[in-house]
Amino acid sequence: MSEISPSVIDINVAKRIGNFELDVQFSSEHGITALFGRSGSGKTSLVNLLAGLSIPDRGRITVAGRELFNSTDGVNLTPQKRRVGYVFQEGRLFPHMTVRQNLRYGLRFVPSAEKRQDFSHVVDLLALDRFLDRQPGSLSGGEKQRVAIGRALLTDPRLLLMDEPLASLDAGHKGEILPYIEGLRDEFQIPIVYVSHSLDEVIRLADTMVLLDQGKNRASGTVEDIMSRLDLRPLTGRHEAGAVLPVTVVGGEPEFGLTVLSCPAGTLTVPELEAPLGSSFRLRVRARDVSLSLDRPKNTSVLNVFEGTVSEILGEDGPQAEVLVDVGVPLIARVTRKSIATLELAPGKRVYAMVKAAAIDRHSMGLAGTRPRRN
Repeated sequence: MSEISPSVIDINVAKRIGNFELDVQFSSEHGITALFGRSGSGKTSLVNLLAGLSIPDRGRITVAGRELFNSTDGVNLTPQKRRVGYVFQEGRLFPHMTVRQNLRYGLRFVPSAEKRQDFSHVVDLLALDRFLDRQPGSLSGGEKQRVAIGRALLTDPRLLLMDEPLASLDAGHKGEILPYIEGLRDEFQIPIVYVSHSLDEVIRLADTMVLLDQGKNRASGTVEDIMSRLDLRPLTGRHEAGAVLPVTVVGGEPEFGLTVLSCPAGTLTVPELEAPLGSSFRLRVRARDVSLSLDRPKNTSVLNVFEGTVSEILGEDGPQAEVLVDVGVPLIARVTRKSIATLELAPGKRVYAMVKAAAIDRHSMGLAGTRPRRN
């Protein structure tokens, strides 16, 4: 197992590429840092700067206190010296080699005295033992990506870059790979920069979210903080608007097929999950699934009711608007502008936010098949 301690990534770089100008500054403490944004926002360009495949015009790149690039001091480590593992959209495996040979290829770049990753441990973690003597051409897309991840790990990286590793996979194979990426996050203390335009992937995996747009980072922070900001909806997606809550399984009602979760707002009842008591993960409550009332509802089919205060209202030119409600954690409701007028909603107004249990499906916790994290 790796002996690397949790690391800090510190980025402040600028690079002009034709008419496109990249200018990004952010830092992250540990785990997975997700670069999120539309196509053309600069995600892959930034990753290539981290890998040393492209050189910034100016700035600084530091990982775990080790400078990879500093234009002021003339530091620019070669890709080989940066000790960066890179997983692309396609596995890019050597077709003439077996899986075992592809994996061991990564070991060639690590001096014997510095090898920290154990071949058998990586094979076990990624469940690759039954594929070792097969050729890449006989593997599924998800299996190929697992081999690519294993090869990157066996280079003993100080930073792992994953550039849309699930983009070429269908939903079934994405569901297959996600638990393995979670395993990397939980098993190894290697900082990971994860590029994606899938909000489900980011919500499920990331510890830090960096929102890129037109070469600039518009915001960075925890997933929960970024997703609760109404001003960022044009970049996170209006139709995907919703709050992200940290939740823990605390009980269940198996006779009704329900699971009970705790969150900063109280308890939340959802359709039954295959998750043990104490499991923790993130849950997205979509704005379209939240309704508001001035009085505590009585004799209603809605199981989840939270008392809170209106924090912010962001209107639209059309008939709808989003209302941010503080219920101990931010919750977003999408309601009509007529309802806002009728209820006289305004910042500071006390309301009750209602969330139907039936509206919370597995996609609210990332892609289907979410594997909850243990505390």
